[in-house]
Amino acid sequence: MCGVAGFFNLDGAAASPVTLKRMTGAIAHRGPDGEGHWIEGNVGIGHRRLAILDLTPAGHQPMVTPDHRFVLSYNGEIYNYRELRADLEAEGVWFRSQTDSEVVLHALARWGTKALFKFNGMFALAFYDREKRRLTLARDRYGVKPLYVAQVAERVLFGSEIKAILAVPGFEPRFDREALVEYLTFQNFFTNRTLFQGVRLMAPASSLVFELGCQ
Repeated sequence: MCGVAGFFNLDGAAASPVTLKRMTGAIAHRGPDGEGHWIEGNVGIGHRRLAILDLTPAGHQPMVTPDHRFVLSYNGEIYNYRELRADLEAEGVWFRSQTDSEVVLHALARWGTKALFKFNGMFALAFYDREKRRLTLARDRYGVKPLYVAQVAERVLFGSEIKAILAVPGFEPRFDREALVEYLTFQNFFTNRTLFQGVRLMAPASSLVFELGCQ
C-alpha cells in the first residue's frame, strides 16, 4: 500500500524532522516494511514502505536520483513499468533496483510531468526538483490512490491519509458542516471537500506544482 507524507514552509523556516516523523508515524500501518525521511531547507518529504516488487533496501524511499537532484515519495503500482524502464534504459538511464518506484523517479526526472500521461496504473506521489525548487504532487487518472492537501498558517501539508495532516503540531481540526451536508445528501463527496475544514482531496488525474523559489 505505502504512504506519502510531507510539507513545506511558505515562510522559508527550516522543516522540522520531528514534524515529518509524526506525519509518517500516523500512517505507519500503510507501510510496515520501512520508513524514510528527506529534509532540505523548508521542505520535508516522508514515506512508509510496503515492499512488493523489490524487497531489498534498494527500494527504500524517499528515492533520490544518482545526481541527487530529484526526490520521490510514491504510493501505487505502475503496470507498464517494464516497458517504461526499457525506454529509459534505451536513453541511457541505469537502474539499481527492480522497483516500479525507480522507474517513476527516472521517468519524471527525464520527461517531466509528461511522464504522468505514460503511467498506466494507480499512484499518488510527491516529486521534488532540488535545482528548480519545484514540488509536484499528482494522482492517477482514476483516483485510486488518495492524496490530501491542507494549508496551516505558513505551512502546506500533504499525505496519503488525513491522519498524517492531523498529526502536525498546530493543526486544529475543525468540522466542515457543508461537507457533511454534501455527504448526507449524496452518500458521497462530489467535490474535493472532506469533513475537516481546509483539508482537500486532490482530484483524480490532477497535479499540483509549487514553485518554492530561492532560499
